[in-house]
Amino acid sequence: MKRFLQGNWDQIRRKLKLKYKELKDEDLKYIDGHEDELIGRLQVKLDKTKREVTAELKEIITD
Repeated sequence: MKRFLQGNWDQIRRKLKLKYKELKDEDLKYIDGHEDELIGRLQVKLDKTKREVTAELKEIITD
């Protein structure tokens, strides 16, 4: 997941902000090596499981 997020994070972040208006910049802060924290924040904000969040992140980049 780390490599996936690193190269595509700007695009993923923009798409998430468009889809989920409740997400703020602090929710989408990506720090290299802290991918689990990011996914955890998204789980809480979006009320989704880790699997659902991960699948959505991957789906966004393949669109």
